[in-house]
Amino acid sequence: MNYDSVADFAATWGIVYFVIMFLGVLVYALNPKSQKTFDEAAQIPLREEELND
Repeated sequence: MNYDSVADFAATWGIVYFVIMFLGVLVYALNPKSQKTFDEAAQIPLREEELND
């Protein structure tokens, strides 16, 4: 196995892998079931919690 065959394999299947990963993240992010989790995470910086001194 030489560098050219490894590079060809990585170029072909690497693109397929990243497209599948991108679609998985997109489905997760746009899933209505995840909306509550994302809304709670968006409010974290705005919370005013009592400081313990």
